[in-house]
Amino acid sequence: MISSILFFILGIIVVFILAFALSYDRKNIKYKWLLLIMAVQLGLCAILLQTHFGVFLMSAIANIFNFLILQAHVGVAFVFGNIGSNQENGFVLFLNVLMPIVFISAIIGILQYLKVLPFVIRGVGYLLSKVSGMGKLESFNAVSSISLGQAENFIAYKNIIGHVSPNVLYTMAATAMSTVSLSILGSYMIMIDARYVCVAIIMNMFSTFFVLHIINPYDHTKEISYEQLEVDYDCDSKRAFFIVLSEYILDGFKIAVVVAAMLIGFMALISMLNSIFDSVFGISFQNVLGYIFYPFAWILHIPSDELLFAGKVMGTKLVSNEFVAMLMMKDHMANLTAHTQAVMSVFLVSFANFSSIGIIVGTIYSLNKKAGEIVSGFGMKMLYGAMLVSFLSAIVVGLFI
Repeated sequence: MISSILFFILGIIVVFILAFALSYDRKNIKYKWLLLIMAVQLGLCAILLQTHFGVFLMSAIANIFNFLILQAHVGVAFVFGNIGSNQENGFVLFLNVLMPIVFISAIIGILQYLKVLPFVIRGVGYLLSKVSGMGKLESFNAVSSISLGQAENFIAYKNIIGHVSPNVLYTMAATAMSTVSLSILGSYMIMIDARYVCVAIIMNMFSTFFVLHIINPYDHTKEISYEQLEVDYDCDSKRAFFIVLSEYILDGFKIAVVVAAMLIGFMALISMLNSIFDSVFGISFQNVLGYIFYPFAWILHIPSDELLFAGKVMGTKLVSNEFVAMLMMKDHMANLTAHTQAVMSVFLVSFANFSSIGIIVGTIYSLNKKAGEIVSGFGMKMLYGAMLVSFLSAIVVGLFI
């Protein structure tokens, strides 16, 4: 336990130093909020992972998603037959992991139409603003990016995206990259432990606030307020229910196809790079990534015989996406310690990768050219902050597993 505490303290120090090195305004960092956020984060993590209530809650959420995934497979089987479940065909990722996104997206559409999600977003966002030190707009954005998705989230702010300061734009963009959308949570849970997916969602919100208070400190009271939002979350309810439902179903299918295309491209690219590096340098590209991220894996207190693999997974997530890295984890999960499974699973649950820069910049640019140009200017810094968020969440969870 003592070693876990020491590695936790070391991890916090490393995250602070790395964030402090690229801070926009070091003199304006509000350390009291850092202490409060970390205290809340540790308390929540302890409850979720080490109490009967927390274990029951995580299990209940996991069971809900498992139920939804089972229902999704009924629809998949109706269209594709038993291709996905036929043992002769092996594990068909597109059918078993990506197609359930269509059904999850339909559920989200129903909750959006019934005004359930907007109510939850506003309520949780308000509570977050009280413990995070962030403005209501920034806290609202942290929750809405989870429910709406990385790109779709900014559509909700299309009326104000061109009127907020660069500080707020950075916070909103970095937050969207540091979270994941509800529509693909079920897909993650097929590949890694559902408990850690749920915990990561919560930890990432607070880790985002912690890191952004260091990298991007500013006076939130002087920025645009939550009440000034020109957003109407009831726009879906003004249209026919089945039109809204159909749109969300189609959006879910588009996401599944896009993810499939990304996986095909990145898996092929990584394979090519591995072959080139192995031929020229005598070492694979992923092993190079493993050595680059080796120190970070060590700080996560991962056993020595698993450090190189953990570094490879972390690096793969950065240069490709979380799905590719999770597939690596899935294939080796049985050979990893419980601690490594926990910290690596939490680390992977975010959109922090190079492709997300293009997604976010492109989305904002399509809504407001000026705002898009501003965001493109800090694309790499946005990714840097989002990676620190994932790292910090893994550090916190590692203290308890």
